[in-house]
Amino acid sequence: MSEKQVEDVTTRHGQEVANLAGGCFWCLEAVFEELAGVNDIESGYMGGDVENPSYEQVCTGTTGHAEVVRLRFDPGLVSFRQILEIFFSIHDPTTLNRQGADVGSQYRSAIFHETDGQRRAAEELITELENVNVFDGPIVTEVVPAPTFYPAGEYHRAYYRRNSSQSYCQFVIAPKLAKFRRQYLDRAQTT
Repeated sequence: MSEKQVEDVTTRHGQEVANLAGGCFWCLEAVFEELAGVNDIESGYMGGDVENPSYEQVCTGTTGHAEVVRLRFDPGLVSFRQILEIFFSIHDPTTLNRQGADVGSQYRSAIFHETDGQRRAAEELITELENVNVFDGPIVTEVVPAPTFYPAGEYHRAYYRRNSSQSYCQFVIAPKLAKFRRQYLDRAQTT
């Protein structure tokens, strides 16, 4: 498939796709649900060697998959770069296979790009962030071509909205959501 054909697949109906891994997919989903221009979010798995893995299999850290969110977004309302800027602000891209207490390769930081343009945008932003020393350590975020996406079960959709009083949601997700709201109020969806 040529790069132009890939671009066409990625931008069907005026939407693009972004695949991001940055720890638990519940955290990323909760933030990106509030971003204007994001039309759909699906939690799932990418980057492993087991077909159709279950959540339990991925949690073992032995399948090679990362927990990801797949975003469908309107590039006329939010750019891929803006999505990446938010992504880098709500997780720690300097910790290998870890986000806080979530440890294992399934929690790694990764951008699974759909196009060469997305790859370039990710690499350029990472270089810019490192040049101005935004983080205390080097960024370890993988930037790799998008492999097969395996959706997580329905149980994982809108997890924070349905379970916001759970302790994990209160202590891990809520602070990330609050940070997004403080930093990106102008980019939040109006309902």
